[in-house]
Amino acid sequence: MSEKSKYVGILALVGLGLLAILGSACGTEKVSLAATDGGSTPQGITVSGEGKVSGVPDTAVLSLGVSSVKSTVKDARDEAAGTMQNVINAIKGDGVAEKDVQTTQYDISPEYDYPQNGSPKLTGYRVTNTVTVKVRDVNNTSKVLDDVTAAGGDIVQVQGISFTIDNPETLQDQARGNAVNDAKARAQRIADTAGVKLGAPISISEGTNVQPMPVYAGAAAKSELAAPSTPIETGQLNIDITVQVVFAIE
Repeated sequence: MSEKSKYVGILALVGLGLLAILGSACGTEKVSLAATDGGSTPQGITVSGEGKVSGVPDTAVLSLGVSSVKSTVKDARDEAAGTMQNVINAIKGDGVAEKDVQTTQYDISPEYDYPQNGSPKLTGYRVTNTVTVKVRDVNNTSKVLDDVTAAGGDIVQVQGISFTIDNPETLQDQARGNAVNDAKARAQRIADTAGVKLGAPISISEGTNVQPMPVYAGAAAKSELAAPSTPIETGQLNIDITVQVVFAIE
């Protein structure tokens, strides 16, 4: 038999071995082979693991603004500027640090009336100014919203609220441990089914996902406040970590 024929025969045997191992796997997990520098083909089991934990948010992120429509740009700008300054003063008066208030939008645009029959007619100009505010004491969120609404009057906008965990590292560590344990359990089930012994991890990769629970407010709020404060519910945040692990087969 020629050297080339012997080489083809060896490749065929390796291919059959791979198919046999793949056929013994179950579920969504998969078994793969990886050659070493020594020319042998140690077996490996590749699995995904998932870990989830929940935590109570400790920080609120607010999108707040003002929107003024006047017959001239100057009048709209002046009203928007004065009102936004009142809003910012109220925010800082509630203990929000200057570093946690950031302008995210400033827009000047014409306003038109569109009659059913006829050409569009210029009616004035709109000036919109929006800031993002991080309230690090989540229990203070309701007071900030109420004070902003009072300070901004009829042109204030509360565009949205979301919640986050400022330092999620502890929860992430818990989710990471759960994910690794899940991956190991999956790999062990495959090894048991295939009749092989599970070895140590060869490689690990990770993905992280924090699922926020947003609360959206209306486009504009009125200055006439009811006696009770605005009710705010923070709910919980889910931290989801996935890992992909390759285990050796001994």
